Amino acid sequence: MAAFCATQRISNNFRIRSSSNLLRLQSIRTLLLQSASESVKLQRFTDSDSGIVEVNLERPGAKNAIGKDMLMGLQHAFETVQKDRMAKVLLISSSVSNVFCAGADLKERKTMTASEVHDYVKSLRSTFSYLEALYIPTIAVIEGAALGGGFELALSCDLRICGQNAVLGLPETGLAIIPGAGGTLRLPRLVGKSVAKELIFTGRKVSGLDAFSMGLVNHCVPAGEARAKAFEIARNINQKGPLAIRIAKQAIDEGYEVDMESGLAVEENCYAQLLHTRDRLEGLAAFAEKRMPNYIGE
Repeated sequence: MAAFCATQRISNNFRIRSSSNLLRLQSIRTLLLQSASESVKLQRFTDSDSGIVEVNLERPGAKNAIGKDMLMGLQHAFETVQKDRMAKVLLISSSVSNVFCAGADLKERKTMTASEVHDYVKSLRSTFSYLEALYIPTIAVIEGAALGGGFELALSCDLRICGQNAVLGLPETGLAIIPGAGGTLRLPRLVGKSVAKELIFTGRKVSGLDAFSMGLVNHCVPAGEARAKAFEIARNINQKGPLAIRIAKQAIDEGYEVDMESGLAVEENCYAQLLHTRDRLEGLAAFAEKRMPNYIGE
């Protein structure tokens, strides 16, 4: 696993707004992990938020467009998370104002041969599939534009949270190509084949509110509050049994791709993996004793 940097830093204070209360998240301490790219930052939260990990996109000069260097950084970050057995939830966010990810780096693309483009898109597709298959839940935090490969990155996550300023779309047909990193497969699984065809055929961009109404995102919140909402959900997940979360993701992902009878068999096999865990017994004991459980992932 990547080595930790020696220093700790205090993350920016931010707020979670809900209809019932206002939860302030302050002085969250993190450890920065070494990255393979300056445009991709990986950090692990500590103290009470231990288990939450964040990949932050930071290429302001190119609106977080995914070039070869950033792609390498994403690959390294996801591999690091997969090897980290203490990780429980992954957030993918942007430090660049009003943009999540503008897609592929088209300026770099212009310098590539057809063969190089093929290899790049194949690597991008493989990286997003690796992200989708991570053993922990993943949450895309979308403020501003998520277009092309940037939208496909978000589609590869388990959950998507966006601000009302979000703009999402797959504009590739306007460049005489098609989405090549999973968009033609993951989009129709979320919104249905007909809607996906319209969005891809026309390249139409949708707002955050429209994305929520058609099921593209799980939550749409006021602009600037997507990360806070994502962190609220991550904290909720972080309190649950980590083995149960991993197995639940496996059961859903594997069961979704098969018929009902086969899916029920997948669920049965997954459930059986949890019967003899210490966490299951701890959950029952905590319920009986009316206290918070202390799960250890065993």
